[in-house]
Amino acid sequence: MPGVRRQDAGRRALRRHVRWRFDRAAAVWTLGLFVLLVLLATLGAGLGWIRSFVGDVLAVLWLHGLLASAMWLRPPMRPLLALAVGLAIEAVQYVNQQMGWQVASPVLRIVLGSTPDWLDVVAYLIGFGLACLLERRLPGRK
Repeated sequence: MPGVRRQDAGRRALRRHVRWRFDRAAAVWTLGLFVLLVLLATLGAGLGWIRSFVGDVLAVLWLHGLLASAMWLRPPMRPLLALAVGLAIEAVQYVNQQMGWQVASPVLRIVLGSTPDWLDVVAYLIGFGLACLLERRLPGRK
């Protein structure tokens, strides 16, 4: 059965590139970033660009940390995945705006945002760059 062999080969290749694990240090940093992001979202209404721009940079770093706490991937895959999620959210915001759709949940509107902005993409790229720097400094990245 050629299809089954191809699936097995794909699983073996995935196991070579992804190793599941638990990294306590990354989990602690990720939890700290999560608390900071929650504080920015709830108490940072008057902080203007810090809430939005720095929050977007931190969101990419948070997602990178979440991935780092659960899996090993070859560099720079974790930062790329975190960037891809941010860009996908921005693309969904753009489509929603063009179609006239709105996210009904106010909490999701705060967490995911509701308005596409090129500065968000710049923030995601800065977060990606910082995550790449973290990848080089993380212990046990080999």
